[in-house]
Amino acid sequence: MKTIYKLAKTELKTLFFSPVAWFILVVLAIQAGVLYLERLNGQVKLQIMNWPLTSATLGTFAGQRGLFTSMLGYLYLYIPLLTMGIMSRETSSGSIKLLYSSPLTNTQIILGKYLALMIYGLALVGVLGIFSLHAIGIIHAADVPAILTGLLGLYLLICAYAAIGLFMSSLTTYAVVAAIGTLATFAVLNFMKGMWQDIPFVRDITYWLAISGRANTFIAGLFTTEDFLYFLLVICLFLGLSILKLQQGRQKSPRGVNFARYAGIIAITMLIGYFSAKPSLKFVYDSTAMKVNTLTQNSQEVLKKLTGDVTITTYVNMLDQTYSMALPAYYKMDVERFDQYLRFKPEMKMEYVYYYHKGNNSFLDKQYPKLSDKQRIDTMAQIYDWDFKIAPYKEITGKVDLAGEDYRLVRVIERANGKKTFLRVYDDLMRYPAEAEITAAFKRLVTDLPVVGFVTGHGERESNGENDRGYKKFTQEKTFRHALINNGFDFTDVSLEKPVPDSIRILVIAEMKQAMTETEMANLQAYITKGGNLLIAGEPGRQEQMNTVTAQLGVQFMPGVLVKHSTKLQANVLAVKPTGEGAAFSYFLEDMAKNKVVATMPTAAGLSFTTDKGYAVKTLFTSDSTNSWNELETTNFVDDSAICNPAVGEIMQPYPVVLALSRKVNNREQHIIVTGDADWLSNGELGMARNVRASNFSLSDASFSWLSDNEAPVDMRREASPDTSLTIRDKGLKTSIIFLRWLLPGVLAAIGLIIWIRRRGR
Repeated sequence: MKTIYKLAKTELKTLFFSPVAWFILVVLAIQAGVLYLERLNGQVKLQIMNWPLTSATLGTFAGQRGLFTSMLGYLYLYIPLLTMGIMSRETSSGSIKLLYSSPLTNTQIILGKYLALMIYGLALVGVLGIFSLHAIGIIHAADVPAILTGLLGLYLLICAYAAIGLFMSSLTTYAVVAAIGTLATFAVLNFMKGMWQDIPFVRDITYWLAISGRANTFIAGLFTTEDFLYFLLVICLFLGLSILKLQQGRQKSPRGVNFARYAGIIAITMLIGYFSAKPSLKFVYDSTAMKVNTLTQNSQEVLKKLTGDVTITTYVNMLDQTYSMALPAYYKMDVERFDQYLRFKPEMKMEYVYYYHKGNNSFLDKQYPKLSDKQRIDTMAQIYDWDFKIAPYKEITGKVDLAGEDYRLVRVIERANGKKTFLRVYDDLMRYPAEAEITAAFKRLVTDLPVVGFVTGHGERESNGENDRGYKKFTQEKTFRHALINNGFDFTDVSLEKPVPDSIRILVIAEMKQAMTETEMANLQAYITKGGNLLIAGEPGRQEQMNTVTAQLGVQFMPGVLVKHSTKLQANVLAVKPTGEGAAFSYFLEDMAKNKVVATMPTAAGLSFTTDKGYAVKTLFTSDSTNSWNELETTNFVDDSAICNPAVGEIMQPYPVVLALSRKVNNREQHIIVTGDADWLSNGELGMARNVRASNFSLSDASFSWLSDNEAPVDMRREASPDTSLTIRDKGLKTSIIFLRWLLPGVLAAIGLIIWIRRRGR
């Protein structure tokens, strides 16, 4: 060990006596300073504008524009400059013969030089550590463990790069060739992730070999044994190859023997790496304060109940426009979407079935209008070189019925007991399901989630209605992420001619156009009396019918229609904000208030209420307090202008439009939502692009979360991150700029220059 240390010390002197080592440190400090201060400047400005920072620590160092993430794009350029001459200069100058004739072993030579590179790597990380210390000093409650984990990832990456550079330097006497070879190896390891991914066994090896993304895991604050072992194995692999190369120089061996040695060390490395990537053998530690890389507690509770074998089968229709989202070439990337779940349930299986059936693909319809499905798939397979099995749909119909899913890409999650559910992709920018939707699907398998019954028989809005006034989008539109069916609810139509079934947890009465019979009213009354939850949505012009239902609750739909003069919206289209009570009522509405978004309600009736029926009442939304009134005269809001007429009782004031009623019944709390508008949930309104920031589905989520006793949608909230403020303002930022952008690089340059001049003087 002493010999290795002495050799490393000698190599370090050589490094630090050269201008290259100091040049790299100075350039690193300059680049890091620019990137860090740019992020810091943005956060200081946000704070001056009184905008809260969300996790200032990760915002500064991680993410797309974080310091550590950005530095990944530069580190691969520094290391070849450092390592290109570490062995090549020995062979080009002839000093390698002195090393061969010395008592030093090949292993000692390589480890000594590599130890010097590791120590220099600490110097590089030390420069970044200065920025980290500065951030810890100015960020309130900085997430120090996450910063340290990120530094560890960068250091491991530097060490891996150094091992590769050392090996490439041992292959040639030309330093420039060694540098180019090192860069080429970096490129190969970066692009390896996308190579031969359609070959099942090979893809596991090539995906593991890829170095891209390995350090990002650490930067995000996540330590995994897979990534840690990857760096150690890559380091050991290239150090081993370097030792073998030196051995060839000292002792000539047959080519077959040399090949076997190289192949052996590569095979052993890959074998260990292959098994280290298995979910059951991985250990993961989330170093972030709020555990942002780990499933929420609610998701973990669901997985605890998910006992036994679970299989996720992805069905891909190669004739549908969604086929490209789960091609064999992207298998590993697709499986990674479930990494956080595999961490808690590593035995979960992932299977893929590729088939063809007429799907929603306008391109194919236009390009090949006369070809059959079989001819289309054969043509596409030839064009795109698909060599994996694509079965006709009739071969898989015995396993699953995908007609209800429109033959789109869909996953079927199935337990060993045969219980199964669908997990879908969505027609939005994100496309893939997030934790909320995935957990909701798992929750379907372990508990009986709420069933929503839609009252029919009186002209009400239909849960599967596809026209503008229908409710399919918010209830059962499978391509809409916020649809209740994708968040844990089931639906059925309910006729009040019979008692409401016990399976119904929530009853919806939306714009009843005809009055109920005595029998229907009696059955509704029985449901309410036993404590059933309801959502009641009315409309102007339906007050008489709706009031027969709400009178027993102490709520009345007022005559007229609520209006407000606006330059953006028609007078009878309201853009309503949550009240203080509303923001406190639900975190969905609290987010609406924070983000300053509204719910849009065309043709809403005002609500009046009393509390003498035993219900506690909260007003969640009201019409605006200025320029808003209950219009009793005007009915044509396109051609006529509504004018407030106090003589007929039109008064400018806020009117309730959404009420939440509750009371204790049969040892539980009954929940009822009443809205003065039924269009806010309609297909037309949810799909309308109005000139306001609307989020009607937030009100839908808030309402049905409360009505389902918070069972669905699954609560994905985490505790708020504590590092949401900085201790500096403009003056502190200017001081930081002087120190970090100018003084730090200047000091490093001065030290390097002094050492170089003294060396030259000797």
